[in-house]
Amino acid sequence: MRTRCFFAFVILGLLTGCATTSQSYYDGETQNGLASWYGPEFQGRTTADGETFDMHQFTAAHRHLPFGTVVRVTNRTNGLSVEVRINDRGPYDDDDRIIDLSSAAADVLQMKKTGIIAVEVEIIHLGSSGRRSNG
Repeated sequence: MRTRCFFAFVILGLLTGCATTSQSYYDGETQNGLASWYGPEFQGRTTADGETFDMHQFTAAHRHLPFGTVVRVTNRTNGLSVEVRINDRGPYDDDDRIIDLSSAAADVLQMKKTGIIAVEVEIIHLGSSGRRSNG
């Protein structure tokens, strides 16, 4: 009996975990949280969708949004906005960060000095969840 209860608990946990990772999003949806940026130390590395990271492009990392999704990120302190395309996964720290921006996007938002800022992220156009090819 204990074994069946254990397996039922494990299966329920797996199903619940799957439900939270397959979130559905919609154009116009917004998220509020913190943004950070990344650049030189990742230049030329492969992103999660298979592209080569270019810190001079307007791209970003998000934990769950499909690759290719375009979002508008607005700095909640100064009102500056930039549109970026999701091509990577992150941020991975256990804090309120919801997006990691490329160096180019961070320049537009004037956030490099502080490193982390409060932002609103608005979905402009959902991408597909598949990986891009580098060809």
